[in-house]
Amino acid sequence: MDSSSRSSVIVIGAGVSGISAAKVLAENGIEDLVILEASDRIGGRIRKENFGGVSVELGAGWIAGVGGKESNPVWELACKSGLRTFFSDYSNARYNIYDRSGKIFPSGVAADSYMKAVASAIEKLKSHVGEVIENTCIPKTPIELAIDFILHDFEMAEVEPISTYLDFGEREFLVADERGYDYLLYKMAEDFLLTSEGKILDSRLKLNKVVRELQHSRNGVTVKTEDGCVYEANYVILSVSIGVLRSDLIAFRPTLPRWKTEAIEKCDVMVYTKIFLKFPYKFWPGGPEKEFFIYAHERRGYYTFWQHMENAYPGSNILVVTLTNGESKRIEAQSDQETLQEAMGVLRDMFGPNIPDATDILVPRWWNNRFQCGSYSNYPIILDNELVHDIKAPVGRIFFTGEHTSERFNGYVHGAYLAGIETSKSICEEMRKEEGRKSESQSFLLEPLLALTGSLTMSQTEAVSNLHKCDIPTQLYLSGKLGIPEGIL
Repeated sequence: MDSSSRSSVIVIGAGVSGISAAKVLAENGIEDLVILEASDRIGGRIRKENFGGVSVELGAGWIAGVGGKESNPVWELACKSGLRTFFSDYSNARYNIYDRSGKIFPSGVAADSYMKAVASAIEKLKSHVGEVIENTCIPKTPIELAIDFILHDFEMAEVEPISTYLDFGEREFLVADERGYDYLLYKMAEDFLLTSEGKILDSRLKLNKVVRELQHSRNGVTVKTEDGCVYEANYVILSVSIGVLRSDLIAFRPTLPRWKTEAIEKCDVMVYTKIFLKFPYKFWPGGPEKEFFIYAHERRGYYTFWQHMENAYPGSNILVVTLTNGESKRIEAQSDQETLQEAMGVLRDMFGPNIPDATDILVPRWWNNRFQCGSYSNYPIILDNELVHDIKAPVGRIFFTGEHTSERFNGYVHGAYLAGIETSKSICEEMRKEEGRKSESQSFLLEPLLALTGSLTMSQTEAVSNLHKCDIPTQLYLSGKLGIPEGIL
């Protein structure tokens, strides 16, 4: 049992939305807050790891939406913090497409396949609005399947980028900093938590606290963790992922209302896996517009999208291949050695049998991580405004935040950042309303009492005089009208 006193707010999750939410609370004078994080670090789905002598980003790795009329808040934080980034232009990847014999498809063929993939996307959208379509644009050949994968699963990442591009610009920057992308979270934390030499020392941040139960009522929320600790607060900000909300990790007492659970189930969970391979030397093409290349296979998404890390880390000899959804789940269920064999088979298809074996491999497992249960949220193609409202709407004193609650920027780091800010502003407003209701209630109860007290207010002389007037037995005795034995008085 944790002995900490009742807090105003408990923030569950120390990812981007959780930290930004806590920061706004502190800026509004709410300092009796607690942050409970299930893992041993902050960052959530931003996570760095040392691999092959450099720092690689296993989760979010880009700052998307730069160069527009409006400044992306995450880009502002990166610039202010001096985060090392590199411009990424993967649009040229469609002209670096290898078949299984190692030949590069002619640019004209690639362009035609790209246009077909765009047409397929349009027809897919039409099908969701009820229009009858023909299957003339469905991708069938390896190159068509590869470009369809790039267009939907990588460039779009199945998340709608239009709002990001319109608001913040179309440029994207790869984070390549030894301090890691999560350095931005530490810089945010410095503004309201006790830190020293890059470490958070504040006791209000509690790591390795796996929340398993939320008991909520009109009077507050009780939070129970896996290690037996109990925390109490007036409000809770729940910043766990949509995947965790769909899992059974956290029990709600009472259970969430049907409208909430239905909204959560309608929001898809995407899985995005970056596999890192270390080699003794570089054997892939270099130079301008060669950073990204594509493998065309009969199976859609089979080790399709590749990137070398030479631009970010010269001499690192590291390749990254991106898998999504079904392929991500498949490789998570097998050993790293099996994955390595498959990846090497693909590379030898493209670059020949004499390339060296990888000396190391790093395979993240976001889907099977019970604290994440996936990589990001994805709303249905035809977005229902009521769904978005229900996803982020509070249930009593539990407020929900995260990239999945961002109507315009779900799936992005800046979506999580802005969602945390918005949620904290909402909870601050609710707290002000609650204080107002308490004041009105107290006034309602006190006014009659004050009125009565005011009518009884009198001087000391008046009080003594009135007391004597009210002392009937004494008055009768003094007047001789009441005979009382002296021993009784």
